[in-house]
Amino acid sequence: MQHQIYRRAALFGALAVALGAFGAHGLKPHLDTYQLDIYEKAVSYQFVHTLALLAVGLLLERQGGVSRSLKWSAWLFTAGIVCFSGSLYLLACRHLLPFPVGWAGPVTPLGGLCFIGGWVALALSGRR
Repeated sequence: MQHQIYRRAALFGALAVALGAFGAHGLKPHLDTYQLDIYEKAVSYQFVHTLALLAVGLLLERQGGVSRSLKWSAWLFTAGIVCFSGSLYLLACRHLLPFPVGWAGPVTPLGGLCFIGGWVALALSGRR
């Protein structure tokens, strides 16, 4: 399980760097300040939770891969990155996309709840 978490964290980390660079260099001329702020928030949250996901993988390995709370934390951080950051990327670029993304608005808070759940599950993993 922890090897899958490491791969996810590495993929999300690489994507955060690539999407951050794309936003700063490729999208900057096409987004207004508000949209750029949204895009940068998506990158920021993706980075932070990628590092949290990596830490969960390390903790899971240290504990022998048996902690259900850590496994939940990993899945919730993954879902949070996809839902929260993913929806913000779409919403920030909505006028550049050839398809409607209004559905992504309600997905953002669900991603935020996943992040909160991931942190709570991580906290619960420390109890014995």
